[in-house]
Amino acid sequence: MSTEALLAVGREALILMVLASMPPVLAGLVVGVAMGLLQAVTQVQEATLSVVPRLCAALLALAVAFPWIGGQLLRFTTALLQAVGSVR
Repeated sequence: MSTEALLAVGREALILMVLASMPPVLAGLVVGVAMGLLQAVTQVQEATLSVVPRLCAALLALAVAFPWIGGQLLRFTTALLQAVGSVR
């Protein structure tokens, strides 16, 4: 493989990593902000009130996005293995 091909594979891997991690991160962010606002309004400062909903939201987002994430990882792995198989 040439240097350009290796850089392209690395770039695509990094982009895929960011895209695959986006659903649970964004879900946790949205729920975390909502819980922070709720805690600020009610003045209840309990740490578990923000952690548990964020964890549940991230797990739910992973469950919903898993088919898409799995398909993207399978596509990338297949393309990578085909590229490695063509190297002499």
